[in-house]
Amino acid sequence: MSTSVQNGRRSGAVDSTDRRNRWPLWTAAVAALVSGVAVFVNGLAVRHFDDATVYTTAKNLWAGVILAVALVAIPVPAARQATSAQRSTWPWLVVVAVIGGAVPFVLFFEGLAVATSTDAAFIHKTLVVWVATGAVIVLRERLRPAHLVAIALLVVGHVVVSGGITLSGAGRGEALILAATLLWAVEVLVVKRLLVAVPARYLAVVRMLGGSAVLLGWLAVRGDLGALAGFSAGQWWWLAATGTTLAAFVSLWYRALAAAPAIDVTAVLVAGAVVTAILNTGFRGVPVTVDAVGYLAVLAGVVVIAASSARAEAALPEGARSSRGLAS
Repeated sequence: MSTSVQNGRRSGAVDSTDRRNRWPLWTAAVAALVSGVAVFVNGLAVRHFDDATVYTTAKNLWAGVILAVALVAIPVPAARQATSAQRSTWPWLVVVAVIGGAVPFVLFFEGLAVATSTDAAFIHKTLVVWVATGAVIVLRERLRPAHLVAIALLVVGHVVVSGGITLSGAGRGEALILAATLLWAVEVLVVKRLLVAVPARYLAVVRMLGGSAVLLGWLAVRGDLGALAGFSAGQWWWLAATGTTLAAFVSLWYRALAAAPAIDVTAVLVAGAVVTAILNTGFRGVPVTVDAVGYLAVLAGVVVIAASSARAEAALPEGARSSRGLAS
C-alpha cells in the first residue's frame, strides 16, 4: 500500500478543503459532538428493537445510502478518477469495510450481551491507547509528552466514570469487545494511510455500504434477513435518526483524519462521552455525582491535546499546515 499512498499524495487526491483548515482538530471536535449525540440517541433507539445486530445492520445501511447519495449529488473529482494508484488500493478498501463497518459491530454487540457495562465502556475507550501505539509504529507519528499526559487523563477519567473496573474476572464478553476495539484501531491506521490517495467521502461510503453488505451476509447466515422487512413506523423513525447521525459522524471523522494526526483526532473524539453525559442528565435525569470528576479529567485531556496540536500547527510553515498529519 505504501507505493500507491505515495502516488496518491502526489496526485493530490485528498480533499482540498481539509488542507485549508487553520486548526484541523475543529473537524474532530465537531465529530466528537456528533458522536456524543449519536451514543445518546442509540441508547434510546436500541430499546425499540429485539435484535441489536438487525438494528445495527439497518442503521449502518441507512448511513451508507445517505453518504452514497451525498457523494453522487456533490461529487468529489478525485473519486471519479480510476487511477492506477487508486486501483491498487481496492483490496484495502475491502479491509476498511470488513474491519471498520462490519465485524467489529458484531463482536461488540455479542460481547456487550455478556460483559458488564462498566468493563465494556472502559475497554472501548482504550481505543486511543491502541491508535497511539499503532500511529507511532505504523504511521511514524510523533508521540509528544503532551500526548502521554492527555492519554493518561483520558484513561483515568474513564476509570472514574466507570466506577472502577473489574477486569480480573474478564471472560468471553470482554474479549470480544477488546477484539472489536482493536479492529477499529487498525481501521484508523489503514484509513489514515488510504486518505492520501482516496478522498475521505469516498472512504466513508466504502466503510458503511461495504460493511453493511457484510452484515447483511451475516444476517442471511443466521436466517434473520427477513427481520429487516418487518420494521414498524416507529422503528423506521429511529433508524432514520440514528443512521443519519452515524453518516454525519463517519464523514466528519474521516475528514478529521485526513487533516490531522491519528493520535490527536482519536483523543479529541473521546470528548463525545462528555456530550453523552450532559444529554443523559438533561433529558433522562441521570444524576451527576463522582462521574463529574472523571468527565473533567477527560475534558482536561482533550484540552491538552488541542493546545499541543495548535502549538505544533502554528510552528509549521504556512504551506505545510494541515497536511502534517498525512502519513509519510
